[in-house]
Amino acid sequence: MTWPHIASPTEVLSEDAAGFVLAGGRSSRMGTDKALVRLGGQTLVAHAIGTLRQAGLAVSIAGGQEALAAFAPLVEDPQSGLGPLSGICAALESSRARLAVFLPVDMPMLPASLVQALLQHAAVAHSAVTLASLNGFALTFPAVLDRLVLHTLRDELTSGRGGCIAAFRAAAAKLGEPVAILPVEMLVQTGQVTDPAGQPPVRWFLNVNTEEDLRRAEVFRQAFIA
Repeated sequence: MTWPHIASPTEVLSEDAAGFVLAGGRSSRMGTDKALVRLGGQTLVAHAIGTLRQAGLAVSIAGGQEALAAFAPLVEDPQSGLGPLSGICAALESSRARLAVFLPVDMPMLPASLVQALLQHAAVAHSAVTLASLNGFALTFPAVLDRLVLHTLRDELTSGRGGCIAAFRAAAAKLGEPVAILPVEMLVQTGQVTDPAGQPPVRWFLNVNTEEDLRRAEVFRQAFIA
């Protein structure tokens, strides 16, 4: 199968890093598969794939229904229904890349430059877990993970705890290091991260989980276009 090129980035695909869209959620609050909901004429899964491709990554979709295979290679999650940590483990097991970038399917306003900044830090600093923070709070996604964390993440999932942030911290601690957290405010002030859409950082992390969220995202998008 040939997958469409959803974005037109200046791609330099890295053999040492891969991108994954997490799309295995039940979308119960949306009432339909939110991966296929459209914002600005483009599905949410296409937005997420485009963001990762613009960051220079080859992209696969972790979890989700078979229809999503029309957008990018699909990584089956044999334990679907256990939350995003299950999809993360399945993706890490499928990849040969040292670093993996994870982006949820419902975060369409995130600029690719933030993904690039986190990935660059992870590559240079050899961080096992690299996250962003906003207003002093660590954000679960986007997340850059070294494959070395897989064993601990799998243990956390098997234990039934399942929370991503707690699992990330446990995995980093197992390797004797803290989670690397980069403040978005600092990245913006130093010019490392910019948003071509001109949206403030607080909007980048809007999760489109409901129809109301979708309407809000469309209002934000239209305000920039206007």
